[in-house]
Formats: sequence, C-alpha cells, structure tokens
Amino acid sequence: MSEANPEHVEPPENEDDNTVVTEARIDEFSEAVEHDARDYLVSEMADMHPADIADVMEQMPRHLALDMVELLGQSLSYEALTELDVDLRTEALERLPDNVLAEAIEELDSDDAAILVDDLEEDRQQRILRQVNPSDRSAIETSLQFDEETAGRLMQRDFVAAPEFWTVGQAIDHMRAQVGNLPEPFFEVYLIDPAFHLMGVVVLSELICASRDTPLIELKEDLTAIVKPDMDQEEVAYIFQQYNLTSAPVVDEDNRLTGMITIDDMVDVIQNENKEDLLALSQVNDGSASQSVWDAFKSRAPWLGVNLFTAFLASGVISLFETALDQIVALAMLMPVVAALGGNAGSQALAVTVRAIAERDMMGAMVARAVRRELFTAVLNGALFSAGVSIIAFIWFRDPRLAGVIGAAMFLTFIWAGLSGVLVPLTLRRLGADPAVASSVFVLTTVDIVGFCAFLGFASMVLL
Repeated sequence: MSEANPEHVEPPENEDDNTVVTEARIDEFSEAVEHDARDYLVSEMADMHPADIADVMEQMPRHLALDMVELLGQSLSYEALTELDVDLRTEALERLPDNVLAEAIEELDSDDAAILVDDLEEDRQQRILRQVNPSDRSAIETSLQFDEETAGRLMQRDFVAAPEFWTVGQAIDHMRAQVGNLPEPFFEVYLIDPAFHLMGVVVLSELICASRDTPLIELKEDLTAIVKPDMDQEEVAYIFQQYNLTSAPVVDEDNRLTGMITIDDMVDVIQNENKEDLLALSQVNDGSASQSVWDAFKSRAPWLGVNLFTAFLASGVISLFETALDQIVALAMLMPVVAALGGNAGSQALAVTVRAIAERDMMGAMVARAVRRELFTAVLNGALFSAGVSIIAFIWFRDPRLAGVIGAAMFLTFIWAGLSGVLVPLTLRRLGADPAVASSVFVLTTVDIVGFCAFLGFASMVLL
C-alpha cells in the first residue's frame, strides 16, 4: 500500500450502489491506520457521513479504531464520535486530549455535546468544561442535571423563536443574521411572548411561502404536543409516533420555551428502545459488535443462573412422577414435544404482548380484548396440534390411551401458554417491573411445569 493514496476499491457487484461501509473500505482504513497514513484517512473521510465513519470504526479491529482516533485527533469528525456505541466511544474519548474535546463540545449541538461530556469521568468533565465558552458550558451543565433517557438530555438548546407581532420578513431577516448559529436541522419557528412563554408554532414551509409583510400570528398553528424536560424518552418517542411529528418544543413548568427535540434524535431512541426490548426478551443487555467478553458474561450470567434455578424446579416436578417414567419409557420420549410446543406458543404470545405494551396498545378495554384473543388463539392452536400429536403418538406407539393423554396434556399446555404469555407481562407491568426483561423466565418455566404436570399426571391416572 502506498503511503498516502492506496488504490480505491470499488464495492463488490452484489453490494448496493449506495453502500459506503464495505469490507473493502474497512480493510483499507485498517491498513491505513497500520501505516500511519493520516492524510489518506482525512481525504477519504472528507465526503463520508459521520454515521458511516462510525460504522467503519465499529467494524474495524478495536485497537485499530482507537489508534485511528489518536492518529486523526481534531481531524476526526466530532459527529462520528456521537454515533459510536457507548463502549467504543468511551475508550475513544480517552485517546483524545482535553483541548480537542473542548473544541468538539463547542462545535456540536448541545444534545450531542452532552453525550460526549456524560461519557467522561467527573474530574475530566470539569477540567474540559472550564475550556468551553460560558454559554455552551451552561447549556451542557443544565442538560446533565436531567436523568439519562429523558427529554432534558435529548433536547437541543438552540432553536428559532420569534415574537408573535413580527412579520415574516422580520423573521427571515433575523434567521439570515444568525447564519452559523442556527440549529441543524430545524423545521419550525416558535412564537413566544415577552416572558418567553410558548404561544404557538409556524411551520417553516408556511413561512417561506408567505409574503414578507404577513404577520406571524396569521400563520400560527396550535401546538400538537409539547414535551417536559423530565419526560422519559420512550414517552417522547410515543408522542412523535402518535402525532407524526418532525420536531417538538420542550417547555419548563412555567411553559417557558427551553429547547426542542427533532426527529433525527427520535429515530435513534425508537431503534434503541426496540433493540432493548428485543434483547431483554433473551435476558441480554447489549448486542453491539464491540461488546467485550467480560461485559457479555456479566450481562448474561445472572439470568442464566435464574434459568438454572427454574430448570431444576421443572426437574423437581418431573421427579414427582418417577414411577410413571420408570414403567412407561414412551413418556420420557414424548415429554420434549410437550415442552417445545408449549414453550413456543408462550413465546409467541409474550412477544406480541410486550410489543403491544411498548406501543401503548395495552390500556383500558384493550387488555381484556388481548386476553380473549390469546385465549381463543390458544384454543384453536391447541385443538389443531393436540390432534396432530395424538395421531403421531398413536402411529408410533399403537396405544390409544397414550395418544389421548398427550393430546389432552398438549391442549391444556397451549391454553396456559397463551394465557401466561399475556397475563405475566401485564402483571409485571402493574407491579412496576419491566415486562420485557422478566417475563420470559416466568412464562417458559410455568409452561414447562404445567405441561409436565398435565402430561405425567394424566399418564399416572390413565396408564398406571
């Protein structure tokens, strides 16, 4: 590879034309870092989106990604740092000197700057913030006063506001005078009174189309939704989804405008919340490629320990029917069928319910409707699959009583699987626990216990 300009590698033919992050690109960047080809990296990254730079870094060998941060210094896109997953970003910030981070904080939007500052140790936070201009420092310190995953952390402190009595021409002239200091992006101009109370909103597209002498108050639209700084980010995401918002104002307890949240931040929140729920169903808390072995172990081992306990609980139930198992070997052969089908049925009901809870579709009359739906679905599935299992068991063992036992047990297991899949997460929600995290352990364990008790209990009564 030449020092400054390694040959450009086109994406493979089966890659989409718009694909920027390819294996070839990752290999090129890795080789460039190994050869300290700083000029080449700066040139190649000049036209790359910060999110694509972050993707390349996350898929490079970790030590090379960190070496690249150190090699580039202030030539690295600061926005790319905010796009990195939290573990890699924390290590990357350790490789950057204080003056570079201070410059990054001043250049980034206040919400993105707060992300970087929050990843620093407290003593380094204070040291770096002393190098930041007072207005940016005040905005970040205010943001950090709010809990993580709240609107206060997400909101931008930069926004465009105008008095109601201004005209369109005055508003446009004001924005032109502020070029370089305007938020990026923004979609609305907020109307305020002299005390900075939020009075309404003017959509940017309406503003541009109106004549210069049109009063802003004539273009004012009522607010669809407003956000409070202490609102949970999941609640904010729901508001954006519910009302198809591109941005929303953030106001304090006195209805004074303090910031705004834009759709680009909400897309990240929605994706992260969905990812968290999906991973939580399997009792893991991170799926990133950069997660370390130790972190993966710590996040998964406790839940595996819980599953170990519940597995022995199910084994204890089986031991109660030791006599039946000793006398009828076929029971041991058919037990996995009951557990597998019942567990899958419970997981299906659980996934649907957890998703509905997350999307606020499990309130009021919808709860009873969901329970009825899962019950009747379980009845239909139970009838179908218990009949199928009975036929297979009869063909296999030529014992009509055994076929009837497993059919009855399977039907009962399906009923319980459907009901537990919806009732367990609803109960956990009522108790204040996160249904996505805790539900699967209880659902799968109880389905196994009910299935084994039904199958072995019926077998003991009918076959012995």
